[in-house]
Amino acid sequence: MKLKIFLAIIFLGIGSTFLGNAQARYVFYFIGDGMGMGQISAAQGYTRVIHGSDSLLPMMKMDVASFATTHSASSPITDSAAAGTALSTGAKTKNGMLGMNGDTLEVISIARILKDKGNFGVGLITTVAPDDATPAAFYAHVPHRSMFYEIGKQMAESGYEFIAGANLRGAKDKEGKPNDLIGYFKNNGVTIVRGMDGVANLEADRILLLSPDTITLNDVGYTIDSIPGALTLPAMTRAGIQHLQSKSPERFFMMVEGGSIDHAGHANDAAAAVMETLNFNEALALALEFYNQHPDETLIVVTADHETGGLGMGTPTLGYWQQLDRLKHVTMSKDSFSNWIKQFINDEKNPGWDEMKSALNEKMGLFRVFPVSENEEAMLAQRLDAIKTNLNGDDKQALNRSFSGFRELVFSIISRQSGIGWTTGDHTGAVVPVFAIGVGSEKFNGPLDNTQIPIRILEATGVK
Repeated sequence: MKLKIFLAIIFLGIGSTFLGNAQARYVFYFIGDGMGMGQISAAQGYTRVIHGSDSLLPMMKMDVASFATTHSASSPITDSAAAGTALSTGAKTKNGMLGMNGDTLEVISIARILKDKGNFGVGLITTVAPDDATPAAFYAHVPHRSMFYEIGKQMAESGYEFIAGANLRGAKDKEGKPNDLIGYFKNNGVTIVRGMDGVANLEADRILLLSPDTITLNDVGYTIDSIPGALTLPAMTRAGIQHLQSKSPERFFMMVEGGSIDHAGHANDAAAAVMETLNFNEALALALEFYNQHPDETLIVVTADHETGGLGMGTPTLGYWQQLDRLKHVTMSKDSFSNWIKQFINDEKNPGWDEMKSALNEKMGLFRVFPVSENEEAMLAQRLDAIKTNLNGDDKQALNRSFSGFRELVFSIISRQSGIGWTTGDHTGAVVPVFAIGVGSEKFNGPLDNTQIPIRILEATGVK
């Protein structure tokens, strides 16, 4: 009996040593831009009431759940460049800087280290521009995030196998004329593909997947808008996994960013924020499928660069209640609504309030599922007159977008009557969630700073 116990202890000790030395060969790093616990809670609550199930979102089912602080070297509230640098390199820097510390010395991302020292294939995927702050933090070194041409050249030189996102902002000069950047990618052996058609059968070693020519936005478009032909985060993620499995089957690293969660937060767009967070979880589900096939070789880490909007679960309008199910009646994002309202006014040739009220009922659920007070209705009618006189009206700026007072009130009603509140149209200093599963996931237990996350990912791979 004693011998059996002794042998069992030895076996367990050996097993623990073996598991402790296991190294991640496949790493998925999911970053929800602007995704705080408010966004996650709203998406989870929406799913619960719509589907009548208490089943958790994929990220919330992972083995480890923790949090991270996000302050930058220059501010308690970080921007995406400083946060992206922290999450990619483990170094704090000043807001606006990419791949450099506060003294403008280059700092190296874990993607670069894994490729150069570990022979990992690398994929970077985002719903915004691939030269935006978060993806650029994994390959670029510039003193300011707006240096899109220089960022684009460094992207081309990176040697990474798969990069996907909306459009290259550095491909045109200040006058809007095309420059040599597209040619620079081709000269560096990168095949540029527009849209999803043909990507799966492409034999190229290096792919840059961009939006179709018909979509000129700096993001792929909101999920809620269902833009025909638009790239989606799940589709790009699936294509990235397939390409990396083909070109680097032994080991790869993939960063996947839900960049439009941030845009919805800046706009205080409750429905879009929820749909983007759910879309992010759909992409994550693909990585979890991969993990289930390779559980002893895969690490998945999910976090955010910062929270955007100060999204709160509750409003004075509804008190101790929420009506998140009302959001399913919203048919478009705030961005698309801005374009729609101008088109509606032009098409209807000076529409009256009754025509607009009927359209709001149909398109956005106002008066039908979102209650509108007499005072709010009077304000909407008044602001309609203002934008008919000047379609740019009393615009409010939010992340290089402008929204009229009319549109602001429409979306304010939607948020308040669904039970979602906002404190700002900018980033906040709130801590962000950290979830992990797989090889080395125990390293992410307990409170973290964002700079510790990439260091621990690297430790999990055994690459130094």
